[in-house]
Amino acid sequence: VQLQASGGGLVQAGGSLRLSCVASGRSLRTAAVGWFRQAPGKEREFVAAFRWGGHRKYYADSVKGRFTVSGDNAKNTAYLQMDSLEPEDTAVYYCATGGFSMSSMAYNYWGQGTLVTVSS
Repeated sequence: VQLQASGGGLVQAGGSLRLSCVASGRSLRTAAVGWFRQAPGKEREFVAAFRWGGHRKYYADSVKGRFTVSGDNAKNTAYLQMDSLEPEDTAVYYCATGGFSMSSMAYNYWGQGTLVTVSS
C-alpha cells in the first residue's frame, strides 16, 4: 500500500485547509485511517482517525470541533478538513492506515507527510 498525502501549505490563523490522502495498492476501506502530526522538536502525535464501517471517529482533544475526518471510497482517498487553524497546528501531517487506534504503533503504512504552517 502506498499513501500520498497532500494539501498542506501556509495559512493565516483562523483559516482552513483540507488535506488529502490517496491510497494505491489496496482499498482504504480494508483498514482504518489515521492522521498524525509532528511539530518541530516534538514527538509525533495523534490527530484523528476513522473507520469506514460504522463511521467511527476519534479526535485529539486539541482538534475536536475544528478538524473533521472523512473518506471517499470511489476515490480511495481520505481527507482531513482543518478549520479555525491556530499557530499551534503548525506541523508536518501524516496519514496512515492500519488499526483503528490513537497509537501510531497500530498503523502499518504511512504517507510521506505534508507541511502545514499557520501564521499568527
